[in-house]
Amino acid sequence: MTSSLKIAVTSQNFKTVTNHAGRARRFLVYGVETGAAPVEIDRFDLPKEMCIHELGGADVPHPLDGVDVLISNSFGAGFARNMTRRGVIASLTEESDPLRAIEDYQAHGQRLPEKTCTSGHHHNHEHGH
Repeated sequence: MTSSLKIAVTSQNFKTVTNHAGRARRFLVYGVETGAAPVEIDRFDLPKEMCIHELGGADVPHPLDGVDVLISNSFGAGFARNMTRRGVIASLTEESDPLRAIEDYQAHGQRLPEKTCTSGHHHNHEHGH
């Protein structure tokens, strides 16, 4: 039995993985079958008002709702939570090549932004507050 995923990659130039996923309007979409190379199956070139940052809540339909995973060079914890509410796994990569970014996700799983302490003090402890 084969497993398949739909993986979107932020790509403002339709060539490389780009950052600022919340403001991204262009995405490469790949079909990924177990044991096979990813195949580009779609491209999203969305108007500004359809970027996740502008759209707001998860109750407004979005083309990314149809993907399983979204990969980008950068996004914040709020974006990751928003995508989770949409049923999409958001994952970071340091790769610039979309295919390598997908391979990285397959090998290492979801990568989220580092937690940042906003308690207004300097410290060297875990972010348990």
